Amino acid sequence: MRIYTATATSEGRDGRAVSSDGRLDVRLALQKELGGDGAGTNPEQLFAAGYAACFATSMKLVAGTQKLDVSDASVTAEVGLSPNGKGGYELDAVLRVKLPDTLTAEQARTLLDITHQVCPYSNATRGNMPVELLLD
Repeated sequence: MRIYTATATSEGRDGRAVSSDGRLDVRLALQKELGGDGAGTNPEQLFAAGYAACFATSMKLVAGTQKLDVSDASVTAEVGLSPNGKGGYELDAVLRVKLPDTLTAEQARTLLDITHQVCPYSNATRGNMPVELLLD
C-alpha cells in the first residue's frame, strides 16, 4: 500500500516542471553539453538532489537503529548522462558520503551498505544503472 504519491508535470527539458501542490516550480533548460543554453535546471540535477536527500535521510534512519550519531553527515550525488550506444541515453551515479570521524571504517562501510539496501532511490536504480558509494 502506497503511503505517499508525488505528482509533477513537465513540458520537457526546455520548459517547466511543476508539482501538483505548487511547491516545486522550476525552469528547465537543455544543458549546454547537449546543445542548449543551460539557463535552467535539468532532470539530472533534480534526480541528483532527490537521490542525495533520500540517501542521507535513509542513512540517518539506519544509523539510529545502530545507535550511531551521523547528524553531521552529508551526501553529494553526481548523476552522469551518457549515450547508451543504442541511440538513447543512460544514467550512472556516484554518491559521496561524508560521515563523522567518530565512526570506524567498518562502521562507515556497514552503514553505507545497509543504507543502500534501505534507500528507495537505491532500490529503484539497482540493476538499472551503476551506483558507486564513496566515503569522502
